[in-house]
Amino acid sequence: MVKSGKLRSGTAQKIRRWKKGHSSDSNPETSRYRKAARSRYFSRPSEKSDLTVDALKLHNELQSGSLQRSSDAMEAGDAMEDQALTEKTSGTFLSGLSDCSNLTFRKVQRYWESNSAAHKEICAVLAAVTEVIRSQGGKETETEYFAALMTTLEAVDSSESLAAVAYLLNLVMKRMPVAVLKKKFSETAKALIDIMSNQANSDSLSSLRWIISCLATLLRKQDLSVWSYPSTLQMYHGLLSFTVHCKPKVRKAAQQGVCSVLHYSDFMFSDNAPVHHPAAAATAKFCCKELEQSGGSKEDTTTLHVLGLLKDLLSALPLSSVKSCCETLLRVMTLSHVLVTANAMQAFHKLFSSKPNPASMSAELNAQIITALYDYVPSENDLQPLLAWLAVMEKAHAHLSSLQSSLSIGHLPRLFTVTMSCLLSPHTQVVSAATQTLKTLLNECVAPHMAEIGSVLPNTSVGNGACILKMFRIVEEGLSYRFHASWPFVLQILGCFYRAAGKHAHPIMIKSLQSLSDLRATPQFPFSGELDLAVGSAVESMGPEVVLKAVPLLITGTDDDLEFPRSWLIPVIRDHVKNTQLAYFTSYFFPLANKLKQTADELEQSGQNLIAKVYQTLQMQIWTMLPGFCTKPTDLLASFKGIARSLGMALNDRPDLRLCICQALRTLINKSCETEEEKAELQRFSKNFLPILFNVYSQQPKPGETASARMAVLDTVRVYLSITEQASKDSSIQKKAYRVLEEICGGESASCKAFVLQNLEKLKTMLMDSLTTAASSSKRPRLKCLIHIVKQLNEEHRDFITALLPEVILCTKEMSIGARKNAYSLLVEIGNAFVRFCGNTKDAINEYLSHVFIGLTGSVTMITCTVLALTRLVFHYKDTIDVSSLELLLQNVCLLLSSRTRDVVKASLGFLKVLLFSMDVKVLASHIAVIMEGITNMNDMRRHFRVKLKNIYTKLIRKFGFELVKSMLPADQHKILVNIRKTEARNKRRKLVNKTEEDGSDTEDEKPKVKAESIEDILAETDSDSDDDEKPKKGQKKPMKKGQAWLKEGVSDEPLNFLDPKAAQRVLATNPNLKKACKTEHGFKMTSDGRLIIKEEKDDDDCKTKDAEMDDVLEEAGVKTKKNPKRKMHEDLDDDDMDVNPAMKYKAGGIGIHRPLDRRPEFGTEYKSKKGKGDVKKSGKCDPYAYVPLKKAQLNRRKKAKLQGQFKGMVRGAKKGARSGSKILKKRNA
Repeated sequence: MVKSGKLRSGTAQKIRRWKKGHSSDSNPETSRYRKAARSRYFSRPSEKSDLTVDALKLHNELQSGSLQRSSDAMEAGDAMEDQALTEKTSGTFLSGLSDCSNLTFRKVQRYWESNSAAHKEICAVLAAVTEVIRSQGGKETETEYFAALMTTLEAVDSSESLAAVAYLLNLVMKRMPVAVLKKKFSETAKALIDIMSNQANSDSLSSLRWIISCLATLLRKQDLSVWSYPSTLQMYHGLLSFTVHCKPKVRKAAQQGVCSVLHYSDFMFSDNAPVHHPAAAATAKFCCKELEQSGGSKEDTTTLHVLGLLKDLLSALPLSSVKSCCETLLRVMTLSHVLVTANAMQAFHKLFSSKPNPASMSAELNAQIITALYDYVPSENDLQPLLAWLAVMEKAHAHLSSLQSSLSIGHLPRLFTVTMSCLLSPHTQVVSAATQTLKTLLNECVAPHMAEIGSVLPNTSVGNGACILKMFRIVEEGLSYRFHASWPFVLQILGCFYRAAGKHAHPIMIKSLQSLSDLRATPQFPFSGELDLAVGSAVESMGPEVVLKAVPLLITGTDDDLEFPRSWLIPVIRDHVKNTQLAYFTSYFFPLANKLKQTADELEQSGQNLIAKVYQTLQMQIWTMLPGFCTKPTDLLASFKGIARSLGMALNDRPDLRLCICQALRTLINKSCETEEEKAELQRFSKNFLPILFNVYSQQPKPGETASARMAVLDTVRVYLSITEQASKDSSIQKKAYRVLEEICGGESASCKAFVLQNLEKLKTMLMDSLTTAASSSKRPRLKCLIHIVKQLNEEHRDFITALLPEVILCTKEMSIGARKNAYSLLVEIGNAFVRFCGNTKDAINEYLSHVFIGLTGSVTMITCTVLALTRLVFHYKDTIDVSSLELLLQNVCLLLSSRTRDVVKASLGFLKVLLFSMDVKVLASHIAVIMEGITNMNDMRRHFRVKLKNIYTKLIRKFGFELVKSMLPADQHKILVNIRKTEARNKRRKLVNKTEEDGSDTEDEKPKVKAESIEDILAETDSDSDDDEKPKKGQKKPMKKGQAWLKEGVSDEPLNFLDPKAAQRVLATNPNLKKACKTEHGFKMTSDGRLIIKEEKDDDDCKTKDAEMDDVLEEAGVKTKKNPKRKMHEDLDDDDMDVNPAMKYKAGGIGIHRPLDRRPEFGTEYKSKKGKGDVKKSGKCDPYAYVPLKKAQLNRRKKAKLQGQFKGMVRGAKKGARSGSKILKKRNA
């Protein structure tokens, strides 16, 4: 057979399954009957209902099948069916149930489809009562239902109807107003008591449980004063009598009712509530009487029923009643009835678990019960009784500790003795339960009170300290061999004892630590993990210093046992150290780690790589202890300054330690800054740690290094900044912080991109808030961060981008070249963002320029920066700017040419220069008049910018011709225009000559033919008188004078004879004294050994001129920056890879740093001693006397006095040297 709920193998593939979400596709599309029933569910009959008691009886008989409908009934039914067709008679016999508006009966409405006769009876009664209330114009409140049901309760005869009415009454009484129950207490109680007495001996007891519940509810709602009446107590005793009823449901209802009355009566929660219920003592007497009468016999189950009641009532009884009940329980336990003993233990366990107040359970009574329970210790082989006894004793001692700790600790040694003997039990459950009991007692009864007990020494003999000593000796006995099967549990108890009392009682625990160390050294010890946890608990409570004094590490770095038998202590300390002294790491572990590192390096150099690796691993493990020592250290204020410098140096020099050190710093900040003083102490070193962390993060990871180290540094920076001032006054720290942020924002890794996207809003807020505090040196990385962020923004962040514009525009005049370059780049990125937002490039650029135009209305600096920004934007977006925007921009810039501020005029001229270079001639032609008008309106600034103006004039002449430009300028500017035209013509001729020379032959005889000057050129040369007298510049050839001739002299000084017929041959057209060049100039440089230096780039003057003009325009537009002259010179030297020494024009001269380095040494320096004073004799040379050199300058009479002084000084020095020499000679001879 196939098991139910499963299919045969292979059938799963044959079954067709619905796709997900389509399992209801097979449902019928129409639901006519459901809709009809739903429409009538909440409808009310418009006429008087025909549902009566007789109709209900008839309905019941028809349902049971005992009665057939007569013809009259059929006719009546037919009539009812005919009426049902009309709208007015849509109600059914359950209309009063289905449309009942009182929420109290929402539970009953689920019974209308039930097949249970009791449920059908409840529905019928509710429907009938509802119809009665409606017929009398009621509002269906709880009070109305209560009155109707009480009336029905007295009228019904059948037990089924009585049970249904009682059930409904029970529901109503729990929700009806308390005032009604108080007012109707007597009548209601009498009616309920009468029914209870009548139904007590009947066969059907279904109504009795609901009547009991109604009576309990009624009693619970009464005032305290009502309980002073004997009748009330009589009613309560009637309720008590059913707590030992033979029927479980009745008994359970009665017991729940009694518990609810004693625990949850309304007056027990009032302001003047009594400590105990007035009926509590009577309840205790009833229970004790029942227990004594039953006698605990096996046949009589009353004892078990009363024990079940006491289980819930003991905590609500007064002290005297609790004492009498506990005595009765102990007497009953002597009968050795298993169930009775188990229930009694459950009663005690429930009593102590509920933690009764001292009014119910005093410390003395608690201690007496503990002492008495030792007489009922089960055998080790009785599993369940022993587990119950341990659980009861655990709760009893825990409650006693909450009442009186000293009394509890005094009772613990005896329990420890009994519980430790349970560890020898063969049952694992007993051993585990005993272990858990001891651990709970240590945590709840010992640990909270160790501070009050104080230090515990081995010689402590009195007080609670002696009890602690006794308890530890009992647990320590568990390390003996007879407990070897339970050593894992003994080690758990020891670890718990270390954790609970190790801080104050460590002197008595030293021997046990040594025993654990010996066990750990045992070969193949099977419980190393449990032992390590126990020692770790000792490290956690006592501190590593105490543990290492008891169990030394035996590692020094010199002459160590290479087995390192105690090296297991290092990971144990690492995993458990906290709340200890940071100074101990500084004084012991830090020097030890350095020594191990030094030993490892020495061993590695000597070739012992394996041992060196061991030492290297040990020192790394020691460093991993640092985060634990930084977890809430007790001496942070005094010790951190002693290790801060070492940590900073290790961060810089030891990449392998950065993870540990960063984790330690984060732990100190996150978990150890509990006071403002500690926070201030760590904040004081932020100026030291943050630059180091920034430098480390900005370094590129070496091959083999993981990205986790950099992320750890980044997390540490973020955590350290949380306790640092928001705006750092140190510009270098601020700059490095922006550089780190630049690395993050511009990172290509997925983690960096995810970080930027997740924290985009925070980054925006931070960058905007730090605008006013940003130092000038931080602008370059700050702008770079903004570039990366702007690239990722969408249209939602348009306001943020607009708010950035003023800062970006002002940064175009920063001192830093990098800042200016980034500012121009950011301007372009913002333009790209606007294009990205709008979609239409022209509209986006027009909108962008409208935002930039606002800067022209600001201060002088803002105007200058705005013009520079517009220059860059016009150069970049020259093809997409609208004509109207360009006209408006050009008009404003031309107006600024008349400003009296040089920076504004300079920026405006740069704008015109870029505009002339980048825009098309056709576009410029329509604006030439505006440009010329602006230049004409310039004031005295024209002389300061004559070079820029000349360049602009040159470009205008090249584009539009000389005559047009001349006609638009005033007469005082015509002179400059003429000079420009002459210069352009001269340059043109020079280019032509150079080109001809390059294309011609290499001989000097072939010369290019220069085209004859036209009349325009001649007139142009004579336009300006001042230019005629100009001398030829350097490099230009002097003009040849026409008609010159030379006479060739005779040979060997023979005079020329003009009468000689051959004299005419001596007249020459060229100078005979000029030597003909034997070499052709190729235009290439040569090295010292005759090699030609040929560069690949073009050297044409035309190309150079165009490149220079292009560079000039790019510099004006902010695309290219000017190079530092010194850097440019070095780059030029570096580019020349040939052995050509540059010709330096500067010659050193003078003194100091300007002295010539290649001058002749002073006279007599070769005799100077290198070790001491004076001169020394040289072999083969004259003796070192003071010779006076003869120089021509010494004959100068003006220097006579100076030379005499020098001679006297020379003689004086010679005499002094002679005297010292004679003294030395005398000493040697003596």
